[in-house]
Amino acid sequence: MSTSPVAVRGPDRNPRAGVVVGPIGLAWRPRLIAVTVVALAAALVLLVVSIGVGSVALTPVDVVRALTGGGTDLQRLIVLQLRLPRALTGALVGLVLGIAGALTQTFTRNPLATPDVIGVTSGASAGAVAAIVLGGGTYSVSTLLLGGGIPVAATLGALIAAALVYGLGWRGGVESYRLILVGIGVGSVLTAITSYLLVRAQISEAQQATVWLVGSLSGASWPSLWPLLAVASVAVPLSIATSTALGLSQLGDETAVGVGLSIQRHRLTVIALAVVLTAAAVAAAGPVGFVAFVVPQVALRVAATSRPPIVLSGLVGTALVLAADLAGRTVFPGEVPVGLVTTVVGAPYLIWLLVRHRKELVS
Repeated sequence: MSTSPVAVRGPDRNPRAGVVVGPIGLAWRPRLIAVTVVALAAALVLLVVSIGVGSVALTPVDVVRALTGGGTDLQRLIVLQLRLPRALTGALVGLVLGIAGALTQTFTRNPLATPDVIGVTSGASAGAVAAIVLGGGTYSVSTLLLGGGIPVAATLGALIAAALVYGLGWRGGVESYRLILVGIGVGSVLTAITSYLLVRAQISEAQQATVWLVGSLSGASWPSLWPLLAVASVAVPLSIATSTALGLSQLGDETAVGVGLSIQRHRLTVIALAVVLTAAAVAAAGPVGFVAFVVPQVALRVAATSRPPIVLSGLVGTALVLAADLAGRTVFPGEVPVGLVTTVVGAPYLIWLLVRHRKELVS
């Protein structure tokens, strides 16, 4: 793998110095680099603070010492076995949702297009609720995912929903507007199925399903973390590798095809990556709302780029989910699920986005 300086041109930028690392071409943008470093630092700080908060309070120094093999036996038990899985799950959920949102919003060229809109989250929710109501699903993931309960059912539901949307939206190719419209319809049907299952469920099953549906990290453990970590370790680098193709796609279909980009293959790849990332996040923590919706737009504005930056979107998502989980455990009298906190934060931002940028959204 070689690294060499090149000139990288964005869809509305002048040529500027950059680097190519394998299939990834990156322009040199000092502001983007600076805010990415700040977001990474904020995410790491929130990770340490989140691990330290609980019935037994630990200082950041205690947490770092336990993570590096020091501290007392009790501190290592609390950090490594009880709190680290939850914190890492929250960090990875935010990371993959932020990247999934950046992918879908970029390739559709629509800031309102997210995995939620194209039915992936609804499919995952329907699968999980079906596992709880019909199959007695659990939050555990057994060896090789056999009998894995909710995580496996959620993943299957998300994949089936994505296949339906893509198949119904195919007309000699997949256009962005058609994908969004079909996704809204499929998502509505799957939401209705979820509601029907809740109505027919026993009280205990409905209560368990409702807790999962709001998005929560309370059930996070090492077994439930490994599938999410495995997916992220493969899908996140592949998502970053699509950055150059995503930039070309912003020039328009005719221009992108003219420079050698296979539009339909590119879109299928982006959809597949967004589906896999979202399914892994929903399977691990439930549908954590508005993260994939809001985070890419925040990253785009703080970095002042022409499209949501993939890496920064992931880091901002990590920071948002960790901060929301921390607030849910400390600000309110009882523990509030992280999904409720992100919804409270994200819904007003969505309204602001619609009002302030309504002309951009319509065009």
